[in-house]
Amino acid sequence: MKEIQGFTHYSFFTEMSELATKHGSFDLSLGLPDFDIDERLKFFLKEAADFDTHHYEPLAGNPLLIENIIHFNSKRKNSISLSANEISIVPCATFALYTALKSILNQGDEVIIIQPSYYTYAPSVVMNGGIPVYYDLECDFVINWTQFKTCISEKTKAIIINSPQNPTGKIWKQNDWKQLYELISHREIYLISEEIYDTYCFDEAEHYSSFIHPELRNKTFCIFSFGKMFHTSGWKVSYMLASEELTALFRSHQQYISYSANAPAQYALAKYLEVFDPLENKAIMQRKRDIFNLLLKETPLYVEQEAEGSVFQIVNFRNISKTMTDVEFSKWLTIDKKVACLPLSAFYNSRQNSDYIRFSFAKKDEVIIQALEYLRKNL
Repeated sequence: MKEIQGFTHYSFFTEMSELATKHGSFDLSLGLPDFDIDERLKFFLKEAADFDTHHYEPLAGNPLLIENIIHFNSKRKNSISLSANEISIVPCATFALYTALKSILNQGDEVIIIQPSYYTYAPSVVMNGGIPVYYDLECDFVINWTQFKTCISEKTKAIIINSPQNPTGKIWKQNDWKQLYELISHREIYLISEEIYDTYCFDEAEHYSSFIHPELRNKTFCIFSFGKMFHTSGWKVSYMLASEELTALFRSHQQYISYSANAPAQYALAKYLEVFDPLENKAIMQRKRDIFNLLLKETPLYVEQEAEGSVFQIVNFRNISKTMTDVEFSKWLTIDKKVACLPLSAFYNSRQNSDYIRFSFAKKDEVIIQALEYLRKNL
């Protein structure tokens, strides 16, 4: 099997989930929900099967879905104003990231990746001829802008950003986008802004998209995921926002890679957007975060910062072991203590250790409760 230079073909994410299955552990390692989707989504998908939705949709996507995306984004508290020519329906967020990079990179261009980060970012850069440049967040998972500036060079072509962020749960605020713009305003540097957990911003936090900033908007590929919003990752439908110029560039590559996304699912998602309540979505996931963090307090594990968004919580494990690496601890917790997690070092290119593990709380309430009760009794 051919490997991408510098990257293993076998994901640690997969390994931990397989360990959980093998040892009968509660699997809180991956962000895959174990609860059912809304019955209305099933109804609309069945309805799609009765209509003529079995052939390719247009390259841009289902017109009704595009119309309803415009309406949905206009109703956000931090409203995003859109035209149809700025929206592309794509099979998934990873496809959008890869194709956006393909649209702008030349051989040897540099792309800044903020770590910890999702494991597909760097391979997508390398497969498109780019060179990853890594910036590590400070110990409290915030950006030191003075340090970040040192990552920018004459070869920098793009920056990949994720907010709400996996794995830290941090949310980019309006001022973060402002500070970033001040660093790149005079440069031809593009943004790949993955905002797939946009409906999961907790407490008083509100999602603030890169696409709202008037100047960044013109140089941003902004990626959203219906799979994350509605727990339908297997349907393979996401969407991307970009200026008309960047959209045209993106589609010139898209047409040769995937062309369009799942047609029946596009119809079902379009209809569901007409009845979807994002506040209900947020409340459900925030309750799960709160249950997880409340029960975690009864164990030696501890949370330094509650997740502001996403479906993940970073947890410090050093009260239990001062000597194990985070990989060793994650495997021990999964095999011996029957609760699966991921080591934070898995989200770095070359880091071997950290003080943290990541749990997903996108699970049934009873699974969260049973897993934490098991840890309370056995740690």
